[in-house]
Amino acid sequence: MTTVIAFIFMFGLLVFIHEWGHMIFAKRAGMLVREFAIGFGPKVFSFTKNETLYTIRLIPAGGYVRVAGEDPEIIELKPGHHIGIEFNDRDKVSKIIVNNKSKHPNARVIEVEHADLDHQLIIEGYEIDEEDNKLRFEIDRKAFFVMDERETQIAPYDRQFASKTVGQRAMQLFAGPMMNFILAIFIFIIIGLVQGVPVEEAKMGEIQPDTPAEEAGFQRDDIVIQIEDQSISTWEEFTSIVRANPGQELNMLVLRDSEEQPITVVPGEAQVMDQQGDPVTIGQIGVFQGFEKSVLGTFKYGFQQTYETTKLILTNLLMLVTGQVSIEMLSGPVGIYDATDQVVQTGFMNLMLWTAMLSINLGIINLVPLPALDGGRLLFVGVEALRGKPIAPEKEGIFHFVGFAFLMLLMIVVTWNDIQRLFL
Repeated sequence: MTTVIAFIFMFGLLVFIHEWGHMIFAKRAGMLVREFAIGFGPKVFSFTKNETLYTIRLIPAGGYVRVAGEDPEIIELKPGHHIGIEFNDRDKVSKIIVNNKSKHPNARVIEVEHADLDHQLIIEGYEIDEEDNKLRFEIDRKAFFVMDERETQIAPYDRQFASKTVGQRAMQLFAGPMMNFILAIFIFIIIGLVQGVPVEEAKMGEIQPDTPAEEAGFQRDDIVIQIEDQSISTWEEFTSIVRANPGQELNMLVLRDSEEQPITVVPGEAQVMDQQGDPVTIGQIGVFQGFEKSVLGTFKYGFQQTYETTKLILTNLLMLVTGQVSIEMLSGPVGIYDATDQVVQTGFMNLMLWTAMLSINLGIINLVPLPALDGGRLLFVGVEALRGKPIAPEKEGIFHFVGFAFLMLLMIVVTWNDIQRLFL
């Protein structure tokens, strides 16, 4: 149950922050945000505030922000349509009722001759059976379109995504991934404030019980300055030598209370997976890196860890694209849940670290220029900026549809691999 709660919290936080970024910058640009959703499928919970419908949906596989511009709920009002209209206290149309007009006895029924819900905001038509008296009605900018008793606020063109400048649209698309990076920085700063930041030198932190490090006599705050005949100045140098020598005796020189002391340790053997997915044996002695507390160092740590994690993920992504890493190394929701279960067992701070890494991963993946992702849509905005005019919506729609189908297929393959790994 602890893992389930942790996974829901982590997943909800990552998706919320990502979609919140999209929503905030859409609203700042004057776009009408129709819905802010966590999850997909049937609604579990919903409420409306400031023109936006906030929903939690049944399938926890992501989320979305729906901005006005592509609205299947609003059908085109063509000549000959019979609609009902209701008015506000300024004599402007406040509701356009497409069907079930009998449920709205106060609505005025007219036959449409011409309607413009985007620019002019007018409806022209006639009373039923009175075609000699043409009427013209102004539509309120916040009028509602009623279809099957569901109300949808209309969106004048200046409130639609397509009406905004290239810069505003690009920022709205980039804001989601950007917020994931900001969340990671914030989490790393919290980790630094709570437990301190890692020191650069090979300084010992916690010594795990019943490990080669404890048996060899390592103590907290010991600083390794030499292994065999090689001088050691950083934690990375220390760990790389230990990992490369499983089961091999290593003679080390440590600095303890300003005095040098020799220590001999035999790293234990541990099985891990390499980047190709093959098992390899590495050395481990059972120590954690030393930490120190510094306010300035903590903020530097937040940005530095985000940068280093981003660089590592990009490197692995490049290796995946070039075939140096197998697709079997990818994980979907099942694999992430399994990994989260293991992380939860090691403590809350490691869960925070895992959340920050997943947040960065989510930001990077969404910036990949693939159809249906933020990066794919940013690509089209970039092309528009270069050529001076947008690509036809029909062509862009086909591109995103094909890409979405590909991503769904990839998700099925990755999930199947995750399930196989669980039962092997």
